[in-house]
Amino acid sequence: MSRRIVIVGNGLIPEGVAETIDSADLVIRFNGCRSAGRGGWRTDVIAACNTGRPALEMLASGRWKASRTVRQAKEFWCVRTAEVFAAMRTSLARSHPDLDDFCDDYTIGFETFARVTGRSLRVVPADMQRTVDAELSAFDPQPYVVPSSGVVVIAHVLANVAAQGDRVSLAGFGHEGWQWHPFAAERRWVDALVAAGRLDRLELSSASGTR
Repeated sequence: MSRRIVIVGNGLIPEGVAETIDSADLVIRFNGCRSAGRGGWRTDVIAACNTGRPALEMLASGRWKASRTVRQAKEFWCVRTAEVFAAMRTSLARSHPDLDDFCDDYTIGFETFARVTGRSLRVVPADMQRTVDAELSAFDPQPYVVPSSGVVVIAHVLANVAAQGDRVSLAGFGHEGWQWHPFAAERRWVDALVAAGRLDRLELSSASGTR
């Protein structure tokens, strides 16, 4: 039986789609799940940036661990693969010396948290970032450090999670934020997937469509 999978970013959520998100078969959110509430509450998976300051802040935060979304998540995904980021460290030290902790890996911390709370943890395969890098090259990206976690997760869901017939929807993807993500190219990449029928953007007009 086909499923509806919703990937919920931390950007603006269209009014009126929370019920559709909460009724989905699988809901994936990111990091602090800032769009929860207006974007519904159901959370099956939290995809976490497991390197650098964002990872350290989440693991050190009792508020994050006790939050409604984190408590109900059945699974955590570490979006950044240790070997990919370790390989970046030397070149990044030359090009972006201010990002000195960007490649610090905290996967073990998320692994420990998942284990002691009875949840599972997966690491998104390294080839997902390489795939996204290759595909973004067709959309003239400005110089960037890494793709956003959002597009890496989209690629992972389409390649490794969604089955034939599943509907994959996005909400809360504004394609803006940290200056070293290639957001303009990412928007065009997502638009191409929508045009090809592989994704849809969840808006009020599409929220009531056939599951």
